[in-house]
Amino acid sequence: MLVFIGFAIAFLIGLTGVGAGTVTAPVLILFMGLPPGMAVGTALLFGTLVKLPAAIVYLLNRQVDFGVMRLMLAGGLPGVLLGTLLFQGLRGREGTVLFMVGTIVILSALLNLVATLRRVRRVDRPAWIPPGTLLIGMEVGFSSAGAGALGTLLLFHATRLVPTKVVGTDLLFGLLLAAAGGGLRAWLGQVAPEVLLPMLTGGVLGSAFGAYAATLVPRRPLKVGLLLWLLFIGIQLLYRGTGHG
Repeated sequence: MLVFIGFAIAFLIGLTGVGAGTVTAPVLILFMGLPPGMAVGTALLFGTLVKLPAAIVYLLNRQVDFGVMRLMLAGGLPGVLLGTLLFQGLRGREGTVLFMVGTIVILSALLNLVATLRRVRRVDRPAWIPPGTLLIGMEVGFSSAGAGALGTLLLFHATRLVPTKVVGTDLLFGLLLAAAGGGLRAWLGQVAPEVLLPMLTGGVLGSAFGAYAATLVPRRPLKVGLLLWLLFIGIQLLYRGTGHG
């Protein structure tokens, strides 16, 4: 089951560019019964390792803007630390954590859905990037969700980067945030190796198949369908967080 889950999530990441954190932690909470802290830590390390091959490809093809990356990390890395500390402050209040994770998943899916369905006018607003990534980093540190979806949205609104550089820069940014957050969670003992390793076995294949499938099928309808499914998952987390789980 874990091998299949890892394959399916990584396939969706390769196919649509969405989901390393937004999908993984909710699935581990709702379907595998992991406590929220363990689910978030495991999701962060899973996202780091699954994204690594794609990030290497983007780096080799010079599709990462390091000037923009520095601005993103200036806000994102402190944000991850703050988000992790916030999560630790809510330990023992599982209902509150589930409710907040559900809210983050829903907002992330809605924002990405809006961005997917409409065109964005491109302008340069570099001053937006550090405060924007501070919030994204906090979200990643708290719930593992949002670096891919919200980072891409921020870059489309704040830079004139071509789409391939937007994807490459945000992919590497998300990988570095996930590595930082996953490292913190591992230090705090909030990673489940018995879950992570089987998921990675399927994830390596799933990422490759997803990237290949993306060249054969239209991505936009699939991405919209995935985001609508994420809205449903977020509602389920909200429902459990109010004591009905």
